[in-house]
Amino acid sequence: MKAKKKAVLMISLGTPDSPGWLDVASYLKQFLSDARIVNIPAFFRFLLVNLIIVPFRSFSSAKSYRELWTDKGSPLKYHMEDLTHKVQEKLRDTHDVFYAMRYKNPSLKEKLKELDHIGYDEVVLFPVFPQYSSAANGSFLDYSLKQIANWNVIPAVKTVDQFYDNEDFLNAFSENIMKFDLDSYDKIMFSYHGLPMSQLNDVYKEGVCDDRNCENGVEGDNHHCYRATCYETTKLLVNKIKIDPKKTITSFQSRLDSKWVKPFSDKVLEEFAADGVKNVLVVSPSFTVDCLETIIEIGDEYEELFLEKGGQKLDYVPSLNSNDSWVKCIVNVVREL
Repeated sequence: MKAKKKAVLMISLGTPDSPGWLDVASYLKQFLSDARIVNIPAFFRFLLVNLIIVPFRSFSSAKSYRELWTDKGSPLKYHMEDLTHKVQEKLRDTHDVFYAMRYKNPSLKEKLKELDHIGYDEVVLFPVFPQYSSAANGSFLDYSLKQIANWNVIPAVKTVDQFYDNEDFLNAFSENIMKFDLDSYDKIMFSYHGLPMSQLNDVYKEGVCDDRNCENGVEGDNHHCYRATCYETTKLLVNKIKIDPKKTITSFQSRLDSKWVKPFSDKVLEEFAADGVKNVLVVSPSFTVDCLETIIEIGDEYEELFLEKGGQKLDYVPSLNSNDSWVKCIVNVVREL
């Protein structure tokens, strides 16, 4: 019997084509025009994105991207390229491996067209964000499935919605954390990308996030609540690295307004400094690949903030990028589907 042609498509959020103002503006416009990112009526979203956010944020964002850019380009892009090559090597006998960006390039739309043209019998859609959110994994899967629905021959489709509790993922992140002398830090902050509380509330059929004890982790009907899975990720990692939970805190970064999930990472750092905390280690397990939010926001801006407020040292644990342990995680998840 002829072996099935199988493909794995790893999907990340995206990055501008360059740190130039026009490319950054184009990226922000595409990103923020997604109804799953800014979930307000289309007319008001158009006005907000095109008349307020993009004109006023493009220049400052372009400055940050210029600081992020390297000789190899965007770290998110070249790490995804390296990761794809490594996963392909491990799965070469069973799958062809690709990656795409939901926004900008390599375009998810064009990559799906390529898969359709090749004609696979099975496609695995693998968003690389560990915790499910409508704005990330939900958007990636929603868009991909709608595109595949238009193919003449629809293959078997397998999806990965989240993997925050996968043992290989936890082992991979624990290895990175354990490279630091944990005893030398007063506090370890687990900082996750923030989301509007309204998006967290939409997960529930009845009630809202604040009706549950999501800060205790996953229990009951909150297994797709982003807040709950972030707290659960922290709990699982703390157990892995065997440190006192009282030394840690879970927080959320990159907010756009006060109605996002709390506590806010920058405010936590200010409180740490005010309380006499001198040395902080920051881990960001919502990102498997380093990007603007980790390298610049945490590594530069949060460090500057903490030192200005009286802290002495803030270190950031690099993400998984294309580490062999992360490759192992992806390979095993695919094989177990």
